[in-house]
This record gives sequence, structure tokens and C-alpha cells, in this order.
Amino acid sequence: MAGLLDGLGQFGLGDLENASLFESPEENETVDTLTPIQKQLQMEQDFLFDKTYACPVCDSEFKVKTIKVGKAKLVGSDMDLRPKYEGIDLLKYDVVLCPNCGYAALTRYYKILSSFQAKRIREVISKAFKAQKESSEVYSYEEALERYKLALANTIVKQGKSSEKAYICLKAGWLLRGRNEMLDESDPEYAKKKAEGTAEENEFLKNALEGFLAARQSEGYPMCGMDETTVDYLIAVLSMNFGQYEVASKLIANILVMTGANPRMKEKARELKDILIQRIKEQRR
Repeated sequence: MAGLLDGLGQFGLGDLENASLFESPEENETVDTLTPIQKQLQMEQDFLFDKTYACPVCDSEFKVKTIKVGKAKLVGSDMDLRPKYEGIDLLKYDVVLCPNCGYAALTRYYKILSSFQAKRIREVISKAFKAQKESSEVYSYEEALERYKLALANTIVKQGKSSEKAYICLKAGWLLRGRNEMLDESDPEYAKKKAEGTAEENEFLKNALEGFLAARQSEGYPMCGMDETTVDYLIAVLSMNFGQYEVASKLIANILVMTGANPRMKEKARELKDILIQRIKEQRR
């Protein structure tokens, strides 16, 4: 008896002559073997488009992966103000890097460059820079971290403000926290990777704290787009997390008595005060 697909051989499709017309449920089932990071990378493509930038150092034009306006939905934030979005980590796409000369900076600072700073970058960064092949679709956490490190190196070379260096360190720390949250708990090296990631995150955040404390003494507001209340709150959180309770206590007190302070930040400061009191009690036990 002839099969339904007999005769396909003449078209070069003989292998399909005995194919099953209807797959059984068991045959159609697939096992989801993607890690959390792989799943996120698949989703991220829908949030991105290529934006063209002109480099203020070498004048070349290039494209950078950028978040579509209004596409990402904010779902919450951590105590230290790290924003969290549904389906994507925006922190991965906040560094603009010229693939020609190596100039890199956070998006808000990319075009803010004096002739002296551009010259410094050409002399120190561009002369030694070796471009790396970039992912075609999305940035991995590792690629994103490399971009933050390049932005920090550029800011050091151009003698940027303490606040800019602190802000880069803060966002790099947040980025590492996001990477840790995406680790596969079934990975035999999960505990090791998480510990290493946390240690690296803390190193960046300690430098962010140092930079913001220095900037608070020498720079005006807004600072990195933040008003005085927000900066003081952020420093208070970082200080508390690294055991500098006296610094945190003073800043919280300042926020609570500050006239004209953002009501939302005042409320967060009250919540932080309760956490700080509890940690001090635990330390004294």
C-alpha cells in the first residue's frame, strides 16, 4: 500500500516519504535547557535598536545598541536605587564605546568632552586601543562589564570628576549584581561564581562610596542627574552596607530635616533609619 508521501523522491525529498503526518505529544515535547541568562538574551533583542553616534575624539561614526524609548517597564528598585526592569537589564546598555579609538563613557557624559580631554584620550587610550569583535545581537554581562571598565579608564585618563568615576563604579556594581541574579543554581560552580561576583560588586561599590563622598565636598548639584537628597540617601545606603554607621546616621538625619526634600526620598530615608537601627543593635549583641 502506497504511503501518503510516496513519490516525493522525484523531487529529491525521498527522506520525507515515510514521515509521520501527526506527531505524538511525546515526540513534540522539548526540554527547556536554556539558562536564565540565555533566556534573557533571547528576550532582549526586542528592546534594542542601533543608534548612530559621532565620536568627539576621532570624529568617526558608529552604531551602538540602545534601548527603545518606552519599551522597558520599571518593576522596582533595590535599597541602593538600582533600577530593575522587566525582561532586560538596562545597565548593560549605558556605556557608549567608539570601536575606532576606544573612547568610552556613560551615555549621559559621552558628548561632554573638552579639547584637552580629547587630546589626553588620543594620546593614552587610542594609541594602545585594540578593538574587540562585538556581539551581533545583544551584550552579555561580560561584554557590558568590559565596556564599564573602559569607561572608567577613559574617565581616569581625561581627569574626569569624582562623581563621574563614582557613578561608573556604582553602575558597574549594580551590573555585577544583575549578573549574579542570573546565575544558574544547578551549576556545580554556582556558589563559587556567586561569591566571586559579590566580591567584585563590593569592590566597585566601595569605590563608588569613596568617589561620592569626595564629590559631595567639592561638586555642586545636580550630581550625575541626582539632587542633593538622592545623593545623600545613596551615600547613606552604601555607608551602612560597608559598616560606616556613623556616616550613614548623619546623612539620614540630614535628609529627614532637609526643607524642600523629595517626599519619596524622605520616606526611603525613614525606612533606611529603621534598618540602620536594627543593624547597630545586632552589632552590639
